[in-house]
Amino acid sequence: MMLYSHLLLFVYILTFLMGVPANILAFCTFCRKVRRKANPIDILLLNLTISDLIFLLFLPFKMKEASDDMAWLLPFPLCPFTSFLFYVTIYNSTLLLTAVSVERYLGVAFPLRYAACRRPRYAVMASVAFWLVSSLNLSMVYIIPHVQWSKGSDGGNPNGSSSAPPLTCYHNFSPDELDIILPFRLELFIVLFCIPFLICCYCYVNFILILSHLPNIGRRRRLRAIGLALGTLIVFAVCFGPYNASHLVGFLNMESLEWRNVALLSSTFNACLDPIIFYFSSAAVRSMLNLCCRNIMAKLHILRCGGAPHISEKSQEAAPP
Repeated sequence: MMLYSHLLLFVYILTFLMGVPANILAFCTFCRKVRRKANPIDILLLNLTISDLIFLLFLPFKMKEASDDMAWLLPFPLCPFTSFLFYVTIYNSTLLLTAVSVERYLGVAFPLRYAACRRPRYAVMASVAFWLVSSLNLSMVYIIPHVQWSKGSDGGNPNGSSSAPPLTCYHNFSPDELDIILPFRLELFIVLFCIPFLICCYCYVNFILILSHLPNIGRRRRLRAIGLALGTLIVFAVCFGPYNASHLVGFLNMESLEWRNVALLSSTFNACLDPIIFYFSSAAVRSMLNLCCRNIMAKLHILRCGGAPHISEKSQEAAPP
């Protein structure tokens, strides 16, 4: 268990350190772009960035849990709230990535017809619907921890008994709880993973086929678009596939599998991979990142050359006597 907790903690810290600056950069870029001229895909990617930032904001609580060897030593209200936001943002990302695939497919399959009815408000309505669907589906995550702590607490105080084993948050389910949780997880597997993944596959496969036969697109642009489509599909399958597969295997075996949290690590790391999708999806993100890199390199060059004093000496030499 100790090695398992250390693995979780390492991935959580790595995801947090890499994901926070990248998603903050993407958030600022999309906010500026949406204020200037809102496009449906920018609104979808902005919501995906917000989802990742909320996920990263509450990731330190999962770090604390992993550092305590999966015992929940924080106040009880943080347990269901953190679990709820943790899983809602993961499944909300699958829905938003699916919407991005649909938007790209419609743009190349029906360019004129889609351009005529393309409105930013539709993307806003879709984003709100995705948040509602994922929140309603994950409401069970808010109920089960309360039942667990009510049974394991001493006089209503979850940490009141010193002799009792430390309580966990959304782990170690009883047979009665598994009778509720396993069908619930199967529903998550079908509704929030399988259906979005099949839609993504259909949209991106047709997207690639259409681009391959378009004569008026440059080879470099075509290859980048095809690579983006394949990369997004791979990220979708690798990040969300293992954890959701544990839902199906657990339902068939009628047990909560031990490797579920290890499979969840790939979904956790998705918060670092989404900014890569943003970089290739949006020219605004690429230009912002390139600008930041140029500024950093310029400052490093100034420091390497001696900084401001070196400049002031040059200016003094150039000044007239």
